[in-house]
Amino acid sequence: MERGRPRIGIDLGGTKIAGIALDPSGVILAERRIATPRDDYEGTVRAVAEVVAQLEAEAGREASVGVGMPGAISPATGLVKNANSVWLNRRPFQADLEASLGRPIRVENDANCLAVSEAVDGAAAGDSLVWAIILGTGVGSGIAIDGGALSGRHRIAGEFGHNPLPWPRDDERPGPACYCGRHGCIETWVSGTGLAADHARCTGRAMRGEEVIAAMRAGDVAAQATLARHRDRLARSIAHVVNVIDPDTIVIGGGLSRVPEIVDGLAEAMAPFVFSDRFDTPILASRHGDASGVRGAAWLWGQSRMGAVG
Repeated sequence: MERGRPRIGIDLGGTKIAGIALDPSGVILAERRIATPRDDYEGTVRAVAEVVAQLEAEAGREASVGVGMPGAISPATGLVKNANSVWLNRRPFQADLEASLGRPIRVENDANCLAVSEAVDGAAAGDSLVWAIILGTGVGSGIAIDGGALSGRHRIAGEFGHNPLPWPRDDERPGPACYCGRHGCIETWVSGTGLAADHARCTGRAMRGEEVIAAMRAGDVAAQATLARHRDRLARSIAHVVNVIDPDTIVIGGGLSRVPEIVDGLAEAMAPFVFSDRFDTPILASRHGDASGVRGAAWLWGQSRMGAVG
């Protein structure tokens, strides 16, 4: 990899494809954003290739290409697995895009791209072990070590949203049904969807997550109780992973990261569940916000397998 070569990042989402071209210092050379051709696999591959071509034309030379996407490329088959953009599942996305572009690319889970972005030049820049959490419609996370994504043997490192809620109370068993086929997954409790569902179960009132938050801020006692339950469950969930990987910094992204009533005081709520005499790990909002995924995808070619800058 030439140090002066531009780096293109693609954030392939269910509704949009965002692209960015960065120079090696992180300066933006070009940006693009288009709608994702939903339920159209071949159209999605073509759309990504077209965005890359547009970005390269503006950047002025051929670039490396990294892609962040839901799910992962299975090391066993080379096919996409676990993507909520279901038309990608069981398809050779990486191979097809490489054939279209005529060069190798790097593909990572979108949460891993968030972790890389925040570890390279974001809220956790310079930290060795960074754990980045996405709290939105769903829940996911990624891990960066020395600026490089930790994918794991099965490409599922960081998938804490599909583990059971830790230290469950009797009224939390067996937990809500999850689309993965199990009950009580962390995602069903601490996602934005989970927050709204918990409020409806406890109050009989169906409200969107943002409506629950607005009601809480207006002094609604039931909504305040919903947010308190949510933060308690989130604290248990994060503490459980801290006890396994003990990160230097925790970065939170996604829509719920912008709700201070959830993030403020989270460290204090976690402390009783962390197996240590003290807990002082910084918990920070992502610096690059919604752009973290696309920037992290671009930085995939700035990192070696071991995370060293290349």
